[in-house]
Amino acid sequence: MNKKKILVTGGAGFIGGNFVQYMVDKYPNYDIFNLDLLTYAGDLTKHKEIENKENYHFVKADIANRSEIVPLFKQEEFDFVVHFAAESHVDRSITEPEIFVKTNVLGTQVLLDASKEIDVQKFVHVSTDEVYGELDFDPSTFFTEETPLQPNSPYSASKASSDMLVRAYHETFGLPMNITRCSNNYGPYHFPEKLIPLTISRVLNDQKVPVYGDGKNIRDWLHVLDHCSAIDLVLHEGENGEAYNVGGHNERTNLEVVKTIIQTLGKSEDLIEFVTDRLGHDKRYAIDPTKLEKLGWKPKYNFETGIAQTIQWYVDNEEWWKNIISGDYKNYFTKQYNI
Repeated sequence: MNKKKILVTGGAGFIGGNFVQYMVDKYPNYDIFNLDLLTYAGDLTKHKEIENKENYHFVKADIANRSEIVPLFKQEEFDFVVHFAAESHVDRSITEPEIFVKTNVLGTQVLLDASKEIDVQKFVHVSTDEVYGELDFDPSTFFTEETPLQPNSPYSASKASSDMLVRAYHETFGLPMNITRCSNNYGPYHFPEKLIPLTISRVLNDQKVPVYGDGKNIRDWLHVLDHCSAIDLVLHEGENGEAYNVGGHNERTNLEVVKTIIQTLGKSEDLIEFVTDRLGHDKRYAIDPTKLEKLGWKPKYNFETGIAQTIQWYVDNEEWWKNIISGDYKNYFTKQYNI
């Protein structure tokens, strides 16, 4: 039997990178292709343990470059595409929105065209709960798959646009697809510009931790490995054309998250420094994952166990995140591939 070929875009990023490792280890009979442009957040050092495995392949390419992507699809004839590749940092989207439109919208369109041309068996588009906009602080309200898309930042607007393109290619061309929309992820190999790894790294270095506004913005936290298992399930069992929300039911204010990390590491809350709030900062995100749970998914981590494990991972892997902060990780591709 021919091996299944799965293209994972953005597989050098945080969630995509964890997914690549998850799939390479779980499915030795699948060929996993990791496609990444290696922008500032793309880090290949995380894949040192799998890079010599027979079922792992790395391709450096830009998803928005049609002349690269279409020939690659024709050459490899991928069975499945799992699309993570995206500019994802909200703060950066406020200062440089054009980059987000190019990668997240035009890049997705190129992938859809290439997928349509070779008749992929399924295109899984990994999106975000931020496309739904914001919720108030009523704990009984949640995002469902029926919630209208009302993005508030250039980042979430670009993701909502790509969601609509994926849906349109299904409705117009019959492209088999699923869309997943996740809450905030955390776990190993999280790039240090995001809240949890930024806080851990700064607390370990006894540096001030910036907290936007009053710190009362609420997020639903999902361990990245629970997210990987959800995408795996949707890839294999998801109903064609459907969207699935992936949430952890672990709501915390940003300030609670920061204080938990500080307390776990035995440091002083004097390290907290409140800073001017971010433009368009959504109050609250919270997901109802019932539809996915009916498909058979259950998260393994609650926030208490997950954050404790994550903090310990950063303590044990100080070399990795210091390598990221210093920028040395950018040289790994050149060293490894002699390019």
